[in-house]
Amino acid sequence: MNWILLIIAGLFEVGFATCLGKAKETTGMASTLWMVGFFIALSISMTLLYKVTQTLPIGTAYAVWTGIGAVGTVLVGIFVFKEPATFWRLFFLFTLISSIVGLKFVSAH
Repeated sequence: MNWILLIIAGLFEVGFATCLGKAKETTGMASTLWMVGFFIALSISMTLLYKVTQTLPIGTAYAVWTGIGAVGTVLVGIFVFKEPATFWRLFFLFTLISSIVGLKFVSAH
């Protein structure tokens, strides 16, 4: 169950990073609403991360959380913000995903 919560926390990390990107692209009330979304997603993500670190090793939990956030944010950047999907970006994204999966498998919990 904690691994599922950790994945959800990582997805909310992607959410708050996405909200930051959208807030940067907008002005006025739209920007304010994106920032509200940022703070909501940030709060949920941090709360879930705190909860899972009660039973999972902090080093593993934090690495997986940031990895999910990094991978998800790069993918959002490519698909939503039209950032380049070069060979090397995708290659290192794959190595990051492999590392996250590896940490899950070697974790004691």
